[in-house]
Amino acid sequence: MGKYSFEFKKKVVLAYLNGESECTYLSKIYDVPAKRNIEQWVPNFWRSRFTAFTKK
Repeated sequence: MGKYSFEFKKKVVLAYLNGESECTYLSKIYDVPAKRNIEQWVPNFWRSRFTAFTKK
């Protein structure tokens, strides 16, 4: 299993998409060491509607 669960990624991505904050601030709030992780999760959401977050 990955470091972050599906539900956690979903929560962070939805916070970003709802305009709560930018990736830099969200990475601090949710204790994600690199904002790059969040920046990668967002397009994965658009491409696969959260199926990209599940372990294959």
